[in-house]
Amino acid sequence: MKLQLALDLVNIPEGIALVKEVESYVDIVEIGTPIVINEGLHAVKAMKDAFPHLEVLADLKIMDAGGYEIMKAAEAGADLVTVLGVSNDMTIKGAVEEAKKQNKKILVDMINVADLEKRAREVDALGVDYICVHTGYDQQAVGENPFEDLLTIKRAVTNAKTAVAGGIKLETLPEVIKAAPDLVIVGGGITGAEDKAAVASEIQRLIKQG
Repeated sequence: MKLQLALDLVNIPEGIALVKEVESYVDIVEIGTPIVINEGLHAVKAMKDAFPHLEVLADLKIMDAGGYEIMKAAEAGADLVTVLGVSNDMTIKGAVEEAKKQNKKILVDMINVADLEKRAREVDALGVDYICVHTGYDQQAVGENPFEDLLTIKRAVTNAKTAVAGGIKLETLPEVIKAAPDLVIVGGGITGAEDKAAVASEIQRLIKQG
C-alpha cells in the first residue's frame, strides 16, 4: 500500500513547505484540481523540482482530449495523471496510449460513476494503472464515505491497482486497510493536523503493516 498526500487548498510555496514536513512518510504528492486551476501546471513542475524522489500526481480530472492533456502533464513532470471514469472510452484509450509513450501512469477517478462495478470492469479492460473510488468534497459534507465503493471495485478489478480517496483520516483508516487498496489518498486528514509529520508517520506505519 502506498500513501498519497492530496494538496488542494494551498499555493505553491505553502504546498512545498507542507510536503517538507511529511516527505519521509508519503510516496506520492497530489497537486489537486484547485491548485491546477489557480496556479497552472507549473505547480506540478515546482513540486517535482523540489522533491524529485517523490512521485507527483496531477489531478487534471481529464474528460476529453486525453492524449494531449497527458502529454502536457508529462512535460510538467507529472508521474501520474487523473482521468474521469465517466469519460468516453476513446478519451481513456488516448490517455493510456500517451501515458505509455511517456512512461507515466493513469489513475481513473470514478467520482459520480452510476454503475460502479460495471464501469470498473470496462475501465479495467482499457489498460489503466489505477482505478480510484472517490467520495467528493460535496458528498463528504453530507456524511458519505468511499469504503463500500472500495469493496465494490475490489471485486470488479483484475488488472489495475485500486485506490481510495475521500475524507480518510487516522480514525477511519482501519476500515480502509481492511479492504487492502494499493493506494490510500489522504488530504485534510494530514494537512489539517496540528502535527502533520506525526499523523503522516502513523498513517504510513499502519498502511505498511496492513
